[in-house]
Amino acid sequence: MDAKRVRITGRGIAVRGNDIDTDRIIPARFLRCVTFDGIGEHAFEDDRRSLAEKGEIHPFDEPHFQGAQVLLVNKNFGCGSSREHAPQSLMRWGDGIRAIVGESFAEIFFGNCVALGIPCLRVSEADAQRLQSACEAKPGTEFTVDVEARTVSWEGGSVPTEIADGPRQAFLEGKWDTTLELMAAKDEIRAAAAELPYFDDWR
Repeated sequence: MDAKRVRITGRGIAVRGNDIDTDRIIPARFLRCVTFDGIGEHAFEDDRRSLAEKGEIHPFDEPHFQGAQVLLVNKNFGCGSSREHAPQSLMRWGDGIRAIVGESFAEIFFGNCVALGIPCLRVSEADAQRLQSACEAKPGTEFTVDVEARTVSWEGGSVPTEIADGPRQAFLEGKWDTTLELMAAKDEIRAAAAELPYFDDWR
């Protein structure tokens, strides 16, 4: 599978609100899993239940947003504890969130997303509102997150985005997966290790 993340196109889903923390994305009781299998169905579990009790529907429960792959958020998304389960749950919800566009992201959440190959691109507050409104006004709208061009486009327009040069280059070159990078260089690593006077083979 191509590890490069140059352009990602998928239907959008908007989750509004600032400071949505990792405990809201995936409540702590779901962190006891040994693997991440099945964790996606519990994304935003408590928020979804709370709204349902009031007769309202969370976007992740809306039938017309099922299968969405581009998540549209606001400020400081993914703040709180550093649990990697948060982006894992988003990646495993439905068809899988493949890109996130928002006003800003918590640093550790951003890093965990990079490690999973999920680009997080920043937009202005006005553009975040514009994207979310377009998504809500016409469910099923496809958004193209262009990491190379630093834009997000849809049938109604296009907005500029920001992403740091380091992660951007890693996505474009398909080098965001550090484990894969190590495995690809195992022969060189083995050869270099053999030259070390204190190394006594692999144990």
